[in-house]
Amino acid sequence: MTPGVSTRRELLGGVAAGAAALLFDPGRARAAAAKLAATPGSPEAIAADESAWFDVQQAFTPDRSIVNLNNGGVSPSPRVVQEAMKRHLDLANTATAYTLWELQEPRKEEVRRELAALFGADAEEIAIVRNASEGLENCLLGFDLAPGDEVVTTTHDYPRMITTLRQRERREGIVLRTFPIPIPCEDPAEIVARYRSALTPKTRLILVSHVVNITGQIVPVAEVVKLGRERGIPVVVDGAHSFAHFPFRREDLADCDYYATSLHKWLFAPHGTGMLAVRRDRIEGLWPLMAAPVEMDKDIRKFEEIGTHPAANTLAIAEAIAFHRGIGAERKLARLTYLRDRWARPLAEDRRIRLHTSLKPGFAGAVATVEVLGVEPVKLKEHLWTKQRIFVVAIDHPEFRGIRVTPSVYTTLDEVDRFRAAVEAVLASGLPA
Repeated sequence: MTPGVSTRRELLGGVAAGAAALLFDPGRARAAAAKLAATPGSPEAIAADESAWFDVQQAFTPDRSIVNLNNGGVSPSPRVVQEAMKRHLDLANTATAYTLWELQEPRKEEVRRELAALFGADAEEIAIVRNASEGLENCLLGFDLAPGDEVVTTTHDYPRMITTLRQRERREGIVLRTFPIPIPCEDPAEIVARYRSALTPKTRLILVSHVVNITGQIVPVAEVVKLGRERGIPVVVDGAHSFAHFPFRREDLADCDYYATSLHKWLFAPHGTGMLAVRRDRIEGLWPLMAAPVEMDKDIRKFEEIGTHPAANTLAIAEAIAFHRGIGAERKLARLTYLRDRWARPLAEDRRIRLHTSLKPGFAGAVATVEVLGVEPVKLKEHLWTKQRIFVVAIDHPEFRGIRVTPSVYTTLDEVDRFRAAVEAVLASGLPA
């Protein structure tokens, strides 16, 4: 060991400990989740107990003058995650080249192990990336495809992924085949049948969304993965909206070979964090998005070769995982579903309301899209924002229209009721001229 290195490590470790004492109180930080975990009752009963969720709501730092109902795009992180990220960033700036690469980079491995445990994979199958798009583009651009080779996905899949494949069409002459699925669909076999019908002898790759981002539809991924295996076709799973949204593990997805997600949505990790899972025996055959040396061909870390990047974002994922586990996946889903139903079911009683999301168990979670017949979605979105400071997403798809509404665990009942009342006012009086 180079003389003085251990001394520097001890010194910087002391700096880190001091920063932690000032900025980070693990007991306080996890108190909200621990209190919820200790609350007796079924997940459904706890979901309707507003007092049980008060401390969880207070664990976040939202601007309550705004009702943010676009948590499906990107969610705020709880205070504990924000503090952890600041603490790691402060340490990085004490002696950046040394702290980043000698102290913090090795700690990334513990985060990798925790993510693997949560997903049900081996740590050597988990790459930590910046978002679902980066993880998925490693897959969609990483397969060798020849002119005329076909890729199959739905017309509802994420636009950035469609754009990725369209670029391969323009550049390499592959063929992207898309097909619609029912809106909403309460027959999983129908979705699988449509995938099956879209396959041809030239199909070389399938892309499937676990949760459709524009409707919240939960897709029968396991059956699609099995379908691909029967034909020898790789299946890439877009899990941007599923991971930490509802309880499942990789085995529930037929042990899919390729899965990517964003961690800044439902896990509440720092913005700009994601995960790519590739089965160990598939790593070598997939080219990374950014170049890696031949020595890394079988190493999952080749998908992380992006140059200099902050460690703070990655290391703070650990606190997000602890917070998620404290809440409990079943309790989280029950609460999210409860919040969705609180606005969706009353509105659905009006004949001018069309829900593009199923409210039956197992077909959707927090993400739901609603259309007010006769009202332009963009104008409704603008009205909600300018008059009520309610933030939603307007959806104007060739097959349907509406606004996407996604509350989160920090959302209060008053905020959900405020949204519902605002839509009811539009139903009663229309949009102002």
